[in-house]
Amino acid sequence: MRVLVVDDHQETRHLLSRNLELDSHGVKAVESCAEAEALLHATRFDVVVLDVMLPDGSGIDLCSRLRGNSVHVPILLLTARGEVKSRVQGLDAGADDYLSKPFAVSELRARVKALGRRGPLVRDRAITIGKLVVDLEARRVRIEGQVIALTAKELAILDLLATRRGRVVSRDDLIESVWGELTDSGRASLEVLIARIRRKLGDSAAVLQTVRGVGYTIDGDG
Repeated sequence: MRVLVVDDHQETRHLLSRNLELDSHGVKAVESCAEAEALLHATRFDVVVLDVMLPDGSGIDLCSRLRGNSVHVPILLLTARGEVKSRVQGLDAGADDYLSKPFAVSELRARVKALGRRGPLVRDRAITIGKLVVDLEARRVRIEGQVIALTAKELAILDLLATRRGRVVSRDDLIESVWGELTDSGRASLEVLIARIRRKLGDSAAVLQTVRGVGYTIDGDG
């Protein structure tokens, strides 16, 4: 995979570049929004690791501009620990995942790998499946206009399934995307969350289907 690292801290850029190269990724590292934006319009990358605070602007604003210009490369946002507002704003701007600094490099490598496997997502403003509406921009799920209360992980599962509507998403892909790495706890939690999502969807739960031995798919008229 080709990975673009955008961070103005030299030691962080070098640390990330070295470790991502250990996973056989081709890595390009830059320190500003302007450099990143120019590269992303000229070169194909599989994943972007993007810091929120950059010398010539906000990584969140850059993410929003990229999505507005139909640049759909998966983006992993790096935020300062405790900056809940930045994380929410980043996801609303179209980021696919986030990590809080300081982070374990092993976790970042796992998140990058998961995003690369998943690939770019369909970024329609909202996906309607029967009575179910998955609003990717507002990060809400509605049934006949009523907002369904979902946890962050439940919403992440539905978002991924909806953007791959009609295709089977394997359990491993879901776990790596939502949890960042394959773990026994993730496998156990996935089954619980799928059951909980179905309960919350009520009569529309039929759109969420199990493909035995493989994973899940979302489709149908609900």
